[in-house]
Amino acid sequence: MPSKATFGYRSEASRFFQKIEDDGLEGTRWAVLVAGSRGFSNYRHQADVCHAYQLLKKRWPGTIINHPDGTDVYKGVPKDYTGENASVENFIAAILGNKNDITGGSGKVVDSDPNDRIFIFYSGHGGPGVLEMPDHSHLFANQLIEVLNKKRATRTYKSLVFYLEACESGSIFEDLLPQGLNIYATTAANPVEDSWATYCPGHSPNFPPEYHTCLGDLYSVSWMEDTEKNNPVAETLQQQYERVKTRTMNGDYKYGSHVMQYGDTDRLGMGLLSVYLGAHLANDNYTFVDRHDDDSLPPPTGVVGQRDADLVYFWDKYLKAPKGSARKLEAQQQLVEIMSHGMHIDQSVKLIGKLLFGTERGPEILVSIRPAGQPLVDDWECLKEMVGTFETHCGKLNQYGMKYMRSFANMCNAGIRTEQLAEASTLACAGIHANV
Repeated sequence: MPSKATFGYRSEASRFFQKIEDDGLEGTRWAVLVAGSRGFSNYRHQADVCHAYQLLKKRWPGTIINHPDGTDVYKGVPKDYTGENASVENFIAAILGNKNDITGGSGKVVDSDPNDRIFIFYSGHGGPGVLEMPDHSHLFANQLIEVLNKKRATRTYKSLVFYLEACESGSIFEDLLPQGLNIYATTAANPVEDSWATYCPGHSPNFPPEYHTCLGDLYSVSWMEDTEKNNPVAETLQQQYERVKTRTMNGDYKYGSHVMQYGDTDRLGMGLLSVYLGAHLANDNYTFVDRHDDDSLPPPTGVVGQRDADLVYFWDKYLKAPKGSARKLEAQQQLVEIMSHGMHIDQSVKLIGKLLFGTERGPEILVSIRPAGQPLVDDWECLKEMVGTFETHCGKLNQYGMKYMRSFANMCNAGIRTEQLAEASTLACAGIHANV
């Protein structure tokens, strides 16, 4: 099983993606698939990406499952940038087609032309205005939007579709992605809520006992299982959005999220999925099935908040390990470490807020949400510096702590300087090593 992430490939477009001979398309289809995390506890992100690859290259077998009763999806998946090479810098260079800016990895980039179509899928961890890369660097929303604007300015694509799985993923595009770029984006969640893992231990029937971790993410498996159920030549982006939105809301949103769409939704939403994903030989005779029919997507069999998936993983390992074994002790220690880190981050940020804004106003300011039409933060460089300052004095935020990006943004919006945060962080995190 891979413990590192994958992103970026060109899938033999001249041979495979031109299987559709009657769609009237010119140019090449490109796909960039990003698993934004690493480690077995984040297995589901790797599985999401491997599953997506198999949708694009249907005939390859594999060795990772994305469903308790699913087929393996790993073997043959190209891993162009992994570990430390799966960085923000390489991701940006790959999208823009800048081979000279690539460091390590396969060197593949999206060397696209004006008539080409691009599909990007990211599955990983996020927070307000930010996505995490496997090297633990942060891709901020303004960076991504700048990349997309640059890509459009070079006239090297006809249209681009972006599917994004992460907590608060709506904050990456809301009030930031302009109209007119010929970009259609959907996200697993709105700007202020978590996304959800699914097919988890204890939740799914027939769950393989050798797995201790969630196998997929609710939004991701929803769009992929919908694609497998229906014919992409007969289903539009908008139709898939509606079906995935219904399944991902999970009834009343208590254990689900709001799937969102951004960009040129009216213009591109009526386009066919096959324009970006190709056609599946296995379901060429299928037609689109309305979500109210019996063949609609099944409800989830249980979900876990993305930020709690680590706890599920180590808890399941602990429960299944033999009593008194080294494996049980190791799982217990890992579980305690994860819980301790979360408590440390929670307490540190809350104390810093009180030091900066006072006991009464601090908690309110840290969680306040700006009105619609305003971006998360006015000064993105300030946000980056705030995060760096906190991590220097209090340790890495890691995937759990990314939920506090809004708190750091609110500090910037309130005029707090990095020097003030450094002083407050020193008081709040005295004696804490920077690598905690």
